[in-house]
Amino acid sequence: MKHIEAITNHYGPILAKKALELGAIRLQVQDPFTWASGYRMPIYNDNRRLLAESGARKLVSEAFAAMLESLDYDPDTIAGTATAGIPHATTLADRLAKPMSYVRSSGKDHGLGQQIEGLGLGGTYEGAKVLLIEDLISTGGSSIKAVQAITKAQGVCPYTFAIFTYGFAAAQEAFAALDPACKAFTILDYDVMVASAKETGYVNSEEARLLTLWREDPFGWGEKQGFPKVDR
Repeated sequence: MKHIEAITNHYGPILAKKALELGAIRLQVQDPFTWASGYRMPIYNDNRRLLAESGARKLVSEAFAAMLESLDYDPDTIAGTATAGIPHATTLADRLAKPMSYVRSSGKDHGLGQQIEGLGLGGTYEGAKVLLIEDLISTGGSSIKAVQAITKAQGVCPYTFAIFTYGFAAAQEAFAALDPACKAFTILDYDVMVASAKETGYVNSEEARLLTLWREDPFGWGEKQGFPKVDR
């Protein structure tokens, strides 16, 4: 059985090239994006673009399945975060012939007020082993809320899988603080993405260096590079 690092080391560069090709990851060091917060950032991630190609969707589910096998974990059901995690959770659940549910950021304000859809008549997971699928782990906030919702609904969720992570310390700390414990694993991480972008010629050596500096200080990077925060 391969260790999970071997799995991600194999699939990560392949996914990075596909994500850059489809525009799921965009890098603009010389003319950074303006995020909703107003900060100027050299990267924009939109994994929804992976949905446009069946091969990309298949690659994600194949990597997730290999990661499960490497962990020797056989979940009873697959849960996706709404909305970005839903399609990839569905593809994986179909691949494994498993039940599937999805988790909202909060309960609906009408009807039954449910936060999780896809549960049985009892309205809980009834102690089932759950694998949570997320598309992106940034600070980890949305993933943490989903894990807590699953636990509250009597699900056992020791693992969260995501397509990509920026690798922020805040996310690592948030997952480390979870009780019961839940470990997060991603197909692609930021360092592999930057290395792949450089290897393919998407960015040059200087741009790769600046991208590395961004990860070290994402909210101070723009100001240091002459791109002050935009007031909203």
